[in-house]
Amino acid sequence: METRSIALDGPSGAGKSTLAKKAAERFKMIYVDTGALYRCVALHVIRNNVQTSDAPEVSKLLHDVVIDLKYDADGVQRTFLNNDDVSNEIRLPEISMGASSVSAMPFVRDYLLSMQRELAVKYDVIMDGRDIGTVVIPNAGLKVYLTAAPETRAYRRYLELIEKNIATTLDDVLRDMIARDKSDTERELSPLKPAKDSIILDTTDLDLEESFEALAAIIISRFGI
Repeated sequence: METRSIALDGPSGAGKSTLAKKAAERFKMIYVDTGALYRCVALHVIRNNVQTSDAPEVSKLLHDVVIDLKYDADGVQRTFLNNDDVSNEIRLPEISMGASSVSAMPFVRDYLLSMQRELAVKYDVIMDGRDIGTVVIPNAGLKVYLTAAPETRAYRRYLELIEKNIATTLDDVLRDMIARDKSDTERELSPLKPAKDSIILDTTDLDLEESFEALAAIIISRFGI
């Protein structure tokens, strides 16, 4: 039986991870958090006191990166870097910016690309990221570009960080998000943009449940499930 694959792309703070996880649970698919993979690389680099923009040094550290995606007893997916649960740490703003730097390096993308594609062949998957529909799985059965106004995305991310007891301000989160958007859309390698055949889903005026139901409706319509 042919596997189903969903590419969910969009800018930082658009809610990709949250909606992808809910969709994976509802439609019995494997959730592949591609952003977490790049964040793990950035965290590993930072832990080794190397600048995430220093390509030669990043290259030296890359072979030491071992990433696992596991579900805990409550069914929550956790991200492990070299056997260390870094699920919360990789969501820090500095790691987000570091991920943007390392994701622009071809050798990092090559290192992670084959892992992502193999999963799409073996399983029904939903992947979220910034170039899933354009680069990682361009033949995905469904491509959705999830977006929202920068101010809306910043506020959502701010609440998420506060809930995790991570000290920050809304202004700081918005500034970092605008900088991340600029970096992601202007980079030469795999810039953030909707795939030509993607469906645009703008959730600026939608709450979480409304956003999920809109995504679910698109999935049901495409796959008849």
